[in-house]
Amino acid sequence: CCYKNLEDLGLELSFPEANRSLILVRKVPLCLIEREANELRRKRQPVTKSIVEKLIQEEVELVQTTGGARGTLPLTFLKVLASQACHGAIKFNERLTLKESCRLIEALSSCQLPFQCAHGRPSMMPLADIDHLQQEKQPKPNLARLRKMVRAWHLFGK
Repeated sequence: CCYKNLEDLGLELSFPEANRSLILVRKVPLCLIEREANELRRKRQPVTKSIVEKLIQEEVELVQTTGGARGTLPLTFLKVLASQACHGAIKFNERLTLKESCRLIEALSSCQLPFQCAHGRPSMMPLADIDHLQQEKQPKPNLARLRKMVRAWHLFGK
């Protein structure tokens, strides 16, 4: 019932005639292969089988509850992608060149949620807390201001 949805996600499945309860997984999306490689590099247990099982179960439940209506990627898939995004991220105290910093701020300015990681955790940390100072109240940094800064850098040659 959900074969087409799973195929669209990059899973290639087959169903042997001899055993109706068996599903053979012939291909998985690259993000699952990368996740498996990361787990094995860290000397952890393989995860692809359990992720594929959760993905199939999630799709079957979706068909049963909504008739197959889909809005976004399955939660199981999103978790794998979020994990990959965080593992490849720049970490706190990592040194960046001025050019790398400018590229990072430029890329962040085009994000919908630039101040948090794919899991929803904060991706930036204030270097100073100036809220307690008796100064003219200024709005906290926001996305619109970040975009203006990037445009100004482009105009004035960074």
